[in-house]
Amino acid sequence: MQSTVTTKLHAITKLHSEDPAPGFTLPDAAGRRISLADYRGKNVIIYFYPRAATPGCTTEACDFRDSLAALHGAGFEVLGISPDAREALSAFAAEHALTFPLLADKDHAVALAYGAWGEKLMDGEVREGTVRSTVVVGPDGNVVLAQYHVSPQGHVRALREELGI
Repeated sequence: MQSTVTTKLHAITKLHSEDPAPGFTLPDAAGRRISLADYRGKNVIIYFYPRAATPGCTTEACDFRDSLAALHGAGFEVLGISPDAREALSAFAAEHALTFPLLADKDHAVALAYGAWGEKLMDGEVREGTVRSTVVVGPDGNVVLAQYHVSPQGHVRALREELGI
């Protein structure tokens, strides 16, 4: 059951458990095209973050990196999505030894489709941008869990607890 919120520029639809996950194809940091369809039959954690190499995004990415063996062991793949150019993603991945795909959503179309784009308060101003969010997609292509406005600090630990990992 999706819910819609309207911002100044966009109607944002939040995803909920059992909703079909919107399909997408985006370039990764190396320029390869990665599709959600590539992961059909697998559990996929898709996390949206505002900008590579910022403190919060680095904390969250490194937490996913440090939990990757446990996540893979439990049958989960991880995809990170931001509006960064793939060159910025490549540098970010290299600097922090990130071995899971980081995808470039330059026009934020995928973030919009997943409800991970919207208004947020930054430096005392309301702006539109990527809302730090995580959506878990099951092997059937449906949403298992959708979390919005998550904190980068401790998010991966809490997600692992919620998923029983």
